[in-house]
Amino acid sequence: MQSQNTSSSQYEVHVERQVSIPMTDGTILRADVYRPSNPGCYPVLIERVAYELAERCRYAGEYYASRGYVVVGQNVRGRFASEGDFIPFRDDGWSEHRDGYDTILWAGKQPWSNGVVGMLDGSYSGGTQYLLTPTQPDFLKALFVREGMSDIYHDFVFRGGAYQLALHRGWAINATLAHLRQNVLPKTASALALLEQAAKNVDDWHRHLPLTACPPLEGLADWYFADLAHSEDGPYWWPTSLSQRFHEVNVPILHLGGWFDVFLGSTLRCFQGIRAKGKTEECRSNQRLIIGPWIHGPNQIGEPVVGELNFGPQAAFDLFDYRLHWYDYWLKQVPNGIMDGPAVRVFLMGINRWVEAESWPLPDTTYQPMYLQAGSGQTAASLNNGLLAFEQPASDEQAESFLYDPMAPIESLLTYPFLGPKDHRSIEGQMLTYTSHPLEQDLTVIGPVKAVLYGTSSAPDTDWVVRLCDVWPDGRSMSVCDGILRARYRDSLTEPTLMHPGQIYRFEIDLQATAQVFQAGHRLRVEVTSSDFPRYDRNLNTGEAFDTGDRGQVANNTVFSGGSRASHILLPICSL
Repeated sequence: MQSQNTSSSQYEVHVERQVSIPMTDGTILRADVYRPSNPGCYPVLIERVAYELAERCRYAGEYYASRGYVVVGQNVRGRFASEGDFIPFRDDGWSEHRDGYDTILWAGKQPWSNGVVGMLDGSYSGGTQYLLTPTQPDFLKALFVREGMSDIYHDFVFRGGAYQLALHRGWAINATLAHLRQNVLPKTASALALLEQAAKNVDDWHRHLPLTACPPLEGLADWYFADLAHSEDGPYWWPTSLSQRFHEVNVPILHLGGWFDVFLGSTLRCFQGIRAKGKTEECRSNQRLIIGPWIHGPNQIGEPVVGELNFGPQAAFDLFDYRLHWYDYWLKQVPNGIMDGPAVRVFLMGINRWVEAESWPLPDTTYQPMYLQAGSGQTAASLNNGLLAFEQPASDEQAESFLYDPMAPIESLLTYPFLGPKDHRSIEGQMLTYTSHPLEQDLTVIGPVKAVLYGTSSAPDTDWVVRLCDVWPDGRSMSVCDGILRARYRDSLTEPTLMHPGQIYRFEIDLQATAQVFQAGHRLRVEVTSSDFPRYDRNLNTGEAFDTGDRGQVANNTVFSGGSRASHILLPICSL
């Protein structure tokens, strides 16, 4: 990989807190600035974030400032000491307020700056990086995005048309609470107490109906209720959708993600989109992608134990050191080899080693269906008798049905941020499962995964949840990747259409992606159900708006296999 030629820790660090940074409209955003104590001009690294600065930025500030960078940790508009109204990501991109753009220009002109600027970190900070790229500010030379969202509708609020309840509502409660605790006033004491109770009893608020009724957030987070009111993709969301502006991006970016990260889809989408559509050939050729076997969070990068599996010493990754090499190359012109080698580096689970390639998906990938075949009989026991096979099923169609009661949903074993891999046997008795015979040789799956179901429901709307699992010889059914589709969005996320009960429809469910070797002796399993709660809200099956409904009805949902309605999962097969 890269050489050891890198900046060393050689400077004492000076910290200046609550530095005022004026935006074009006169709003003052505030930042903590970490600088080498030695006089001079240095390259600048900026993190723009919605969290408390001292806790969030201190370690990175001291680490990079001691190595010859100025680090600016800034609160976004309306958070903590920064002025203005907080509406997540609305002022960080290319709209009326361009706070990221203004901040880059400010940093490039400071007396301690040499006019070379980069950005760092991820999650919310990754979102502020991605969304400013189409504004193309002067001085900006490189980004390093760790697990960042880039399309707020698809990444943060909805997925497949289903509401990401635990993520969005949980984050809204905790983020609002953290902000309120910073400046407790007599007039906000009761609101603070209500929020603290909500944070302690968040499961109760997940179950509360209708979703529009959330008193702990009322009057404190208007943006939250505005998000709920826009369940379809459309103009409300487009100012926070980088996908529509890949052609305006003109900066090198290292995209770092995890197979079990909630924002995996964003990481892959941005790498592919900018590499294909970026403004210049230089930009397109300088995109890099790294995906490891990790869940969300900076402290999880490089950890070998993820969920219930240990991926071994090969999963190690020094985030701070790798970023330093990236910044040294792009901001200090240090020839350290960071750009040598292929553009893509992904961790191959199952045999636990890294794979490199020139593109994503990997070249010479073939997409092969594995077909769902119904089990015998129509009893509850037959829910788990389905077969999964590469062979096309018999021409006569078969069907399996199950009941989904939104008042008794299947409980999520995976919720943000703890999404990866876990034994799902404890809940499989409540859903359809289709299991292959033991593999005679290793099967390597690297790339995007999707399921195609042919199904019907007794209800005008319902959800389809599909999960791919690796079944070990000892019986463990370990989750690999999954997805969800709200039936009304089967054809369009902008123009939903309810179903006619009893009519058969085609449903395509995005399971995002994986890099997994299913080893000889293991089996593949596909789970099919209609709830994954509270990771996603319950579809009440009534056809009402998801956020105003307060009652549910039981749905009888049916999956078809064989003939012209051969439900299947489409696997990206690689030979390495």
